[in-house]
Amino acid sequence: MMEIKHICVYCASSTQISHSYFEAAYELGQRMARLGIGLVNGAGNMGLMQASADGCLHAGGEAVGVIPVFMMEEGWCHQGMTRIVTTPDMHARQQEMARLSDAAIVLPGGCGTMAELMELVTWKQLGLYLKPIVILNLDGFFNPLLEQLSRAAEENFMRREHLDIWRVAHSPEEALQLTLSTPLWDKSVRRFAAI
Repeated sequence: MMEIKHICVYCASSTQISHSYFEAAYELGQRMARLGIGLVNGAGNMGLMQASADGCLHAGGEAVGVIPVFMMEEGWCHQGMTRIVTTPDMHARQQEMARLSDAAIVLPGGCGTMAELMELVTWKQLGLYLKPIVILNLDGFFNPLLEQLSRAAEENFMRREHLDIWRVAHSPEEALQLTLSTPLWDKSVRRFAAI
């Protein structure tokens, strides 16, 4: 089990979502800071990205933002981050966020968040990413996705073992507990990638 120094928080940039999601994102950032865990995210200045970073920063924590140059040019960058890392594109952004963090917590989000989650799951299935992945399933948001992944295993599109790639939490506190208690993925499972 490796020490968790930074967690990447994947989440929405939308501002038109339930206030309960903002509260959970802010709480997660606060709890991370109180545990001495730095936050890594996409450096957005809106939505849950801003809320999670603000929670961490307001509690005295470190918040590292990773953002593509074109988003900087659009003015979408949170200016209060402890540190900003720019990347040439979205692909490099995902790689850098994964590299800078020791685990991932995924909050509700749209296509971008879903794409990031699925890429991490795929990397872990192939033994390319061994770190904990925790899905924070607030208000059952991820239920349909989790059901679809279970169906994929039931119909042999993936192995049952691959359902252990992620953990599911229902509160910020539980998400952190699972992140800190989940062992690194065994790279030898790569041989089971094919079914």
